[in-house]
Amino acid sequence: MTSTFHGLETARRGLVTQQNALYVTGHNISNANTPGFSRQRVNFVQTEPYPAAALNRPQIPGQMGTGVEAGSIQRVRESFLDYQYQGENNKLGYWSSRATSLSKMESIMNEPSEDGLSAVMGQFWQSLQDLSVYPENQGTRSVVLERGQAVVDTFHYLHDSLTSIKDDLGNEVSVGLRDVNSILKKIGDINESIASVEPHGYLPNDLYDERDNLVDQLSEYVNIKVEKVTSGGNSLDIAEGKYNIKLLDASGKDTGVFLVNGADYSQMGFQGGDDKISFDPNGSIGKGDLKLFNETGEVKLKDLSLVDDNGAMNFSQGKLRGLIESYGYKTYDASGTEKGEKGIYPDMLDNLDKLAFTFGNVFNAVQKEGYGLPGTTKADSFFDLGSLTISNYKGASSTIQMEKILPEQIAASTIEDNAGDGTNAINLSNIQGWELSSATPKELEGLSVTLNLPSLSAIGNGTMKSFYEGMIGKLGVDAQQANRLQSNSQTLRQSVGENRQSVSSVSLDEEMTNMIKFQAAYNAAARNITMIDEMLDKIINGLGTGGR
Repeated sequence: MTSTFHGLETARRGLVTQQNALYVTGHNISNANTPGFSRQRVNFVQTEPYPAAALNRPQIPGQMGTGVEAGSIQRVRESFLDYQYQGENNKLGYWSSRATSLSKMESIMNEPSEDGLSAVMGQFWQSLQDLSVYPENQGTRSVVLERGQAVVDTFHYLHDSLTSIKDDLGNEVSVGLRDVNSILKKIGDINESIASVEPHGYLPNDLYDERDNLVDQLSEYVNIKVEKVTSGGNSLDIAEGKYNIKLLDASGKDTGVFLVNGADYSQMGFQGGDDKISFDPNGSIGKGDLKLFNETGEVKLKDLSLVDDNGAMNFSQGKLRGLIESYGYKTYDASGTEKGEKGIYPDMLDNLDKLAFTFGNVFNAVQKEGYGLPGTTKADSFFDLGSLTISNYKGASSTIQMEKILPEQIAASTIEDNAGDGTNAINLSNIQGWELSSATPKELEGLSVTLNLPSLSAIGNGTMKSFYEGMIGKLGVDAQQANRLQSNSQTLRQSVGENRQSVSSVSLDEEMTNMIKFQAAYNAAARNITMIDEMLDKIINGLGTGGR
């Protein structure tokens, strides 16, 4: 026989369970606009029926249900969509950082325009052509000097502006590392909190949300792999456990490097002189400069591979890599010997130095062969390049200066003491179109001397004009590619994000429907208790009173 109060307990369980479901619904509604919040649900579970299967069970027609209980309160989340989102977020972080860096460079180079280096050099060549027509005119000669100074000033401006942005990128690398380390510490602390809650049979849903939000942020900086490890104890089967986070390399392979291992977390940085983490990169970044430290920052755990033995970037995909590629990193040959620096801004600065050195060196060589106005001291150079050579041209765009040359010393003539000859001015104006890699000695018009152009030029093939056009063309193509892939990555991340939101986010319409459903069930359970109370009242107070 079942208990007299069996129905009362069944109805009470239904009342309490529906009440819990209403509380959870209220929690969802309250957090409808909370970033990273995943909606929660009560997992309704039938309680064990009466009687339990046994040899000495009561002889009743069959098992009777004993009601319902809230088995667990679980957040609604799809792990596969999380992994997809983190992958797209990682790509977006990388291409966004590249697109931003290239956009700043495009603004500085300002090509094509009337104010860029190409236009300024064009005006300089035009002033030389004017000089070839009026070689004896003092005003025309002064214009050449002014145009030459404008070219020098433009080289200085471009070098200083690019260097300033490059330094800013170095600071951004430092800020990025600090963000990464802050995220790693928070994930380690949350892992520790989760590990203390789950063994007691609870699901710390709010901690799960906070941790996943941090993992999303981390995936923007570096490519990661998340492994779930059980907390042990009496953890529920649906408990998510602790996160172990590994660093992946450029190809997406597991490097075996743990960024977070349970409650333990690592820190990334550049090792300072006091053997602690220094977040300020000094000069260019080499393959062993970025290191992994323990959580106190005192003991170096591992060198993080930035480049492989051939000098190719091998660091994990993401925003941090994009910043390092823009800032610059050292390259190496097959034997591991350092070759130089590579990156978006170092490459542009290097090409600018090549152009400035070649421009000044070749111009000086032609200036040396000509003559100024009669009665003036011969000037062997027009531009001052300091002690730079073809094998050591670094810094030419910031070093190049105008010589202290007078207008009448400009070597416009190929004939000494001939004020009306402007043949060498034509040679000077034609420099822009000379093939600098030609093995054939360059003959100068009106002169019997020849120039060995490859020995004067730091540029490979082509002319000065085509070299600069190639620099700007490559910048435009790289920027276009970065913008296109940034847009593609953003679209894909948005699509995955919307799919994830369709599963995890709070729908107020759905919650209102649930509220009505749970309220109706609660009211029904309450009515059931009232009905059973009336039955019990009849049994207790009504039976055995006949004949009184």
